[in-house]
Amino acid sequence: SILMQRKLFLYNFRNLRKAKGRRETYLCYVVKRRDSATSCSLDFGYLRNQMGCHVEVLFLRYIAAWDLDPGRCYRITWFTSWSPCYDCAQHIASFLRSYPNLTLRIFMARLYFCEDRKAEPEGLRRLHKAGAQIAIMTFKDFFYCWNTFVENREQTFKGWEGLHENSVHLARKLRRILLPLYEVDDLRDAFKILGL
Repeated sequence: SILMQRKLFLYNFRNLRKAKGRRETYLCYVVKRRDSATSCSLDFGYLRNQMGCHVEVLFLRYIAAWDLDPGRCYRITWFTSWSPCYDCAQHIASFLRSYPNLTLRIFMARLYFCEDRKAEPEGLRRLHKAGAQIAIMTFKDFFYCWNTFVENREQTFKGWEGLHENSVHLARKLRRILLPLYEVDDLRDAFKILGL
């Protein structure tokens, strides 16, 4: 099916602060071509990790096979259950540099941090610097995904307890990650002066 099962979406996209047991990454996508003031949807669907290959790399392979017209502008929107790992962020940034006519927006349910490397914040900064627009999913984004990518049987999306609070918490965390390092140092100095 082109649409995701309800239970699969609700389990994998729940924006918990600690999401134990959720080892797979799901990626819902919309690809549009922009023609002057209008846009035309070309494709939508969802993917998940496959054995030995992260979902972001799978999508990049998929879209690279399209042989995109360099004279046209394209916009890709992703909704992912986890933010990209450091290696995937590097692949995505490199891909964006190869396709200057393509814009990418990534909305993430949760932030992924690998415990042994702690490199993911740097990967997100590089991805942002390469031109990707990255944000944490809000109720509006979950609602859109429910209506676009989920086999919902016409049921209205109902947010779970803590959805808004967790979105706000994760958005603040992402904002701190994306701050230029000199601003982070300025903030640390200010907190030291205040005794915090």
